[in-house]
Amino acid sequence: MAVLADRFGRTFPYLRLSVIEACNFHCSYCLPDGYQAVPGRPKALETDEIARLLHAFAAVGMRKLRLTGGEPSLRKDLNQIIATAAAIPDIQKIGLTTNGILLRRRVDDWRAAGLTHLNVSVDALERERFAEITGHDRLDDLLEGIEHALGLEFQSVKLNAVLLRGLNDDQMPRWFDYLRQRRVSVRFIELMQTGDNRAYFERHHVRADSLEQSLQQAGWRLVPPAHDSGPAREYTHADYAGRVGVIAPYSKDFCAGCNRLRVTASGDLRLCLFGNTGIPLRPLLQSDDDRAALVARLYGQLGIKQAGHGLHEGQTGLTSNLATIGG
Repeated sequence: MAVLADRFGRTFPYLRLSVIEACNFHCSYCLPDGYQAVPGRPKALETDEIARLLHAFAAVGMRKLRLTGGEPSLRKDLNQIIATAAAIPDIQKIGLTTNGILLRRRVDDWRAAGLTHLNVSVDALERERFAEITGHDRLDDLLEGIEHALGLEFQSVKLNAVLLRGLNDDQMPRWFDYLRQRRVSVRFIELMQTGDNRAYFERHHVRADSLEQSLQQAGWRLVPPAHDSGPAREYTHADYAGRVGVIAPYSKDFCAGCNRLRVTASGDLRLCLFGNTGIPLRPLLQSDDDRAALVARLYGQLGIKQAGHGLHEGQTGLTSNLATIGG
């Protein structure tokens, strides 16, 4: 079966699947007032629906899966979801992005279920800053969980930090100290404008290209990406065990190497994080007999995927906040 490809010649071995919209943090850049359930909103996909979805995507070339949210650790059946993905031979990498609040208690089970890659959001390495950004004074617990995870032989452990002017843009010395002896990658993510954060964006946006210039001047060297890598440009330095990644959605040609598709917690296909269209897949996830129709829908929708997003023009599409689809 042919792999998914669009009219620009891009293929899509990477699926980001949101398994829940709810989140127990209220980060200032995402859900400053906490998660607010919307009455009547469709519930998240069940495990059997997720299994049918993953089998279909694997049949058309998906080899890397990332489970996102919301906060995926809030799903009581997360271990089962991971194990379901791990049982599909064509899926070679299974990642999870988490705020880490349940990391120390749950990470052993995730690893045993088949999780291979772990990403943890850590927006600051100073307790007061971390609490200010996330609304929770849990940095020490989080760092303890990360240290434990580093001993579990994941293929990779990466930390995510959203760059925020005036809140954490002075934390680089702390991060360099952290990376000196630890084989982790910290990825700095340029703040993106969404439907509900324009004023916040204008106050706290930092251009990621300025960070990259500083890294290059300090002797950090760019690492060639793997074919199924995410959007981060990763740097290495001889004096550090860890690496630094930069995700710069406002950079030139950011979308040229797009290799990922997204599915929302309720089963809508999103061709772009900031697209204007959600294509419902859930009606075709009710029976194994619908797999051919599901695959046909995937092939058909790739024809309308655009060359790039409209962030430079302030077009945020359906994404009101990043908790709805995991960033």
